[in-house]
Amino acid sequence: VELVESGGGLVQAGGSLRLACTVSVRTFKGSAMGWFRQAPGKEREFVAAIRWNDGKTDYDDSVKGRFSISRDDAKNTMYLQMNSLKPEDTAVYYCAIVPFLLSTQSMSAPSTYRYWGQGTQVTVSS
Repeated sequence: VELVESGGGLVQAGGSLRLACTVSVRTFKGSAMGWFRQAPGKEREFVAAIRWNDGKTDYDDSVKGRFSISRDDAKNTMYLQMNSLKPEDTAVYYCAIVPFLLSTQSMSAPSTYRYWGQGTQVTVSS
């Protein structure tokens, strides 16, 4: 299973970017996909996630109201629309997938996810 992120780049504070993550295989209805980010010298942190079968979403408090996660089942692709970007959003953004999300698993925990992309850099200038 391969995940390929795209859409990163350099943007000024207050601007927008849309990230995309395409999965090499058809996603199962029981799967979940998430976005995580890692800034230099910091641990990888949860950003947002979506459950494939019913579209349930989850967001970190730091991005609520600014970021929006969505999916396109036909394209096996997940998106992260990022608006009102702040310098503290600067990080490498990773997408991840778990083929079958168990009821005991948290969508916000990195350990839940089995496959990861290589990451795409997002830089927000002040």
